[in-house]
Amino acid sequence: MKQRLLLLLKGMAMGGADIIPGVSGGTIAFITGIYEELIHSIKSVDANAIALLFSFRFKEFWEKVNGPFLITLVLGILISAFSLVQLLSHLLENYPIQLWSFFFGLILVSAILVARQVRTWSVKEVVAGLIGIIVAFLITQGTASETPDDLWFIYICGAIAICAMILPGISGSFILVLLGKYEYIINAIKDFNIGVLVVFALGCITGIAAFSRLVSWLLARYHSMTISLLAGFMLGSLNKIWPWKEVQSENNILPNVYQSQGTDPYLAEALLFFAVGVLLVILIEKLAHSLKETK
Repeated sequence: MKQRLLLLLKGMAMGGADIIPGVSGGTIAFITGIYEELIHSIKSVDANAIALLFSFRFKEFWEKVNGPFLITLVLGILISAFSLVQLLSHLLENYPIQLWSFFFGLILVSAILVARQVRTWSVKEVVAGLIGIIVAFLITQGTASETPDDLWFIYICGAIAICAMILPGISGSFILVLLGKYEYIINAIKDFNIGVLVVFALGCITGIAAFSRLVSWLLARYHSMTISLLAGFMLGSLNKIWPWKEVQSENNILPNVYQSQGTDPYLAEALLFFAVGVLLVILIEKLAHSLKETK
């Protein structure tokens, strides 16, 4: 029961992160030590699993797809998606510097901890890490575009966004911003628009089924390079969540420049929440290590 409750909380953390543009649920999965199990569990939902389901061999199907793990995690994600959306919207509107400082500290130290999983850094690992940084940085430099509200496009948005949501460092929510559908999907969640949510969910299922196989294949054959690439994604995404930005252009600026424009940079509070983010990740890692040793 303790393990299941902890997994539910991890799912809720992933769901909360996925709502915020710039923060990835995949990052939370990596921080909390469930990333590879998540990828392999999703990958296990294949043709054989579907055949077991339609043959009414439910127990075998449940065991094959790691059902207890997936259902608990998905439940946590859904709880956050529907319960925290109002809170996070409020925090983003009223306390943006404090919130982004918290996530900046959280993701920075997470990237360092992820990079530590690479035992030996050869040229390949370094190049993979640099590619991750550059790709994530370029994605965060993108600008939102006008796109249709047709259901076929909502389906495509779901398929693309879910791939980013399970990649540490690349935010699925930010991909929705680039596709011009972030507010549209958030409003669909708030208004419980079943039609839009079902189509979006179908797109997510399609995208995650295909993408999880690619990530699983990379982890199996090029583990160190893949880990360094993912750490690079996390570092490159820091560009998007820098707390101080120009109002008009959204370009990153230093706190003193921000203050010179007549606005309070809340530097002390920003440093406090940055430290909270760092300490939270360290505590989670210590807890995960302790649970692993106990198990």
